[in-house]
Amino acid sequence: MKTELTILLDIVTVAAMFYLIRQVRKPSKWTGRFFLWLMNMSHSGLTDWGLQHIQIKPDFTILDVGCGGGRTIQKLAAVATQGKVYGIDYADGSVAASRAKNQPAIQAGRVEIQQASVSQLPFSENKFDVVTAIETQYYWPNPIQDMQEILRVLKPSGTLVIIAESYKKGATNALQRPVMKLLKASNFGVEEHREVFLNAGYTDVQIWEQRSRGWICVSGKKPTIAY
Repeated sequence: MKTELTILLDIVTVAAMFYLIRQVRKPSKWTGRFFLWLMNMSHSGLTDWGLQHIQIKPDFTILDVGCGGGRTIQKLAAVATQGKVYGIDYADGSVAASRAKNQPAIQAGRVEIQQASVSQLPFSENKFDVVTAIETQYYWPNPIQDMQEILRVLKPSGTLVIIAESYKKGATNALQRPVMKLLKASNFGVEEHREVFLNAGYTDVQIWEQRSRGWICVSGKKPTIAY
């Protein structure tokens, strides 16, 4: 029979686990900083690998959806030197961390970061050349509708690229699946990624896998509008 102390420890353990899960999904302004630092470190190689599959010109206007700790914005701004990079995240902790990470570029007017949801982007139509989403699409409320919202703000022929380190039947998925389930995260395979892009209205869908690492990169373009 469990003692009162054992029961209390069980309760504390469960509470701590759910707190950590919440911080991964939506980092808070203060305690989430450590998780965001870890994300910046662990996702850097993944981001570099994924971004090499798309074209980014110096004058591009770019949006990073789910900007987390701001490292991807920093990488994008280093390439789009004559353009502008925007970032959005629905967590106030991520917005604060991203702004701190990119403060010089923000002061120079080359980066802008705000709190917002992928489901309701605070931008006009046909604004962005490229939209990136690194390790964030797992948590989108409605993937097809949210990708259609991204489609709205992309320029004709603009590109959405989704980069992730976990996907169904990927090399690391068996280990990551229990955590993804706890996080209530979606878990698409290669063909499911393709179907979601196509169902959301994208064309020229391309998929790359880094099978030894369990990484996936998927891109699609907004159809050209004939005038």
